[in-house]
Amino acid sequence: MRFDLAYDGTEFSGWARQPSRRTVCGVLEDTLSMVLREDVSLTVAGRTDAGVHATGQVAHADLPAAVDVAGLPKRLARALPSDVRVFSARVVPAAFDARFSAMRRHYEYRVTDAAFGAHPLRRLDTLAWPRPLDVGAMNVAAGLLLGEHDFCAFCKRREGATTIRELQRLELVRSEVDGVVTAFVSADAFCHSMVRSLIGALLAVGEGRKAVEWPSSLLSLSGRASGVTVAPAHGLSLVRVDFPADDELAARAEMTRRVRTLER
Repeated sequence: MRFDLAYDGTEFSGWARQPSRRTVCGVLEDTLSMVLREDVSLTVAGRTDAGVHATGQVAHADLPAAVDVAGLPKRLARALPSDVRVFSARVVPAAFDARFSAMRRHYEYRVTDAAFGAHPLRRLDTLAWPRPLDVGAMNVAAGLLLGEHDFCAFCKRREGATTIRELQRLELVRSEVDGVVTAFVSADAFCHSMVRSLIGALLAVGEGRKAVEWPSSLLSLSGRASGVTVAPAHGLSLVRVDFPADDELAARAEMTRRVRTLER
C-alpha cells in the first residue's frame, strides 16, 4: 500500500526511528499498528532530517488485502497528531518500492532577506537571512553544479553509500509578491545533508563572500568541504517524489540499487 503524506518537521527528530525520540516514522508506524491492530513497517522515499518538512512524502507498507483502504486516511486523521497527515492510501503493484522505485525527489528551500525577517505565519518554514542576497549570482553558481557528479563535498558520508548523484534542477526564484527566495532542487536522489549544504554554499555566494565558481570547484574534492555551512533545517521541504509507470517499477528499483561510479 502506498501512502502520500505531509508533516511539519519542527517537533520531529527526522523521519527515521530513534530510541527515546519523536520521529515521523515512529509516530506513523505506531499509529498504523494501533489502528490496524498489527505491526506495520514503513519504507519511505526520502528520509528527512530533524526539522525538515514534507508536503509530498511517499511511503509504502505491506498490509493484508482485507484492510479498508478508502477509509484509512479518515481513521488515521482521528488518531494522528496535528503535525502529520496521510492524504491518501492506495493499493499499488508488489514491485512498488517507495525508496528504490523513485525516479527523482523535489525539494524547496525558502529564505527571506527582508529587513523585518520571516513573516510570522511562515517563520517555521522560511529562513530569515540577515544580509541582502544576489539571486542572479546564486543562479549562476547553481547552474555550474547541475549534472551527474560526486557530491561528497556537500554530503555527510555514510559507510557503504555512494555520493554520486544527478542534480537535475537547482534554481532560485524571488517572489514578486513578498520577496521570498525559493530554491527549487531536484535530483534522482540526495545524500545526507546534500540539499542544505548546497543551499549553504549558494548563500555564501549570494551575500558576496564567495565567487560564483566556488561551489562547483568543490566537486573536485574527495571528502566533505569544511568551508560549506549546512543551512538550517526548517527552511527545507520535500514537495514531490516522481515514480515511473507500473510496468517499469521493478526495473527502476533494480537500477537504483546498483552502486554508481563516475566514468572518467
